Amino acid sequence: MWYCIHYPDQLKTNGTVLSKNSKKTILVVDDEKDLLDLIEYNLKKEGYLVLKAENGEDGIALARDERPSLVLLDIMMPEVDGIEVCRRMRKDKELKLIPIIFLTARSDEKTEIEGLDIGADDFITKPISTSKLISRINAVMRRYDENEIKLQNFKIHDLEIDKDRYMVIRGEQEFQLPRKEFELLYYLASKKGKVRDRQTLLNKVWGDNIYVVDRTVDVHIRKIREKLGDDYIETVKGVGYKFRE
Repeated sequence: MWYCIHYPDQLKTNGTVLSKNSKKTILVVDDEKDLLDLIEYNLKKEGYLVLKAENGEDGIALARDERPSLVLLDIMMPEVDGIEVCRRMRKDKELKLIPIIFLTARSDEKTEIEGLDIGADDFITKPISTSKLISRINAVMRRYDENEIKLQNFKIHDLEIDKDRYMVIRGEQEFQLPRKEFELLYYLASKKGKVRDRQTLLNKVWGDNIYVVDRTVDVHIRKIREKLGDDYIETVKGVGYKFRE
């Protein structure tokens, strides 16, 4: 097993003012060592703590040991690829809420939809400039921080929406939703009866600095309906979706 933990130099120096990111840890999982080192260097400059793993199994093990703030994950890796790593993390009760960004050379829409469908938060195609990479990471982190503050438990119709556990309760049934499915349901429920188009939903749930295709919303709506049924979210043809009054 190979993985490494690196801490920004400024954290070791007495009297140094810590970066705003100094308590946040990013796990980078990629089988290209040169790319790992480059990403580590740039993240350290931003004040992040950095964890590195060169394969999927080590990435999962390190995530369990260290509970990173975010995972930057390559898709094309031998043995356990990034899709499988993401799938396992989303099924793990201790890891399922950690944001995941795919960083990959595969740019086809099918791969992007598959990644977002299993719970990734963003999808970045290589090569990408350092400034854009940092911007996308910061956008996802900021989105998660804002949602932690804003979400409140509430009841609507026969559903109880529990933001602490990212769970929806109906009678004696409990439905554990992946983070983006939960946040999409939460947003629509909080705007009960109001139609929201796909772009608005992307901006509100994924963030306006996150680049995902419109079909992402449709995929997540379908997943929510598979769990809760068709009685809650209504499709408004040619416009978007709304939570039924």
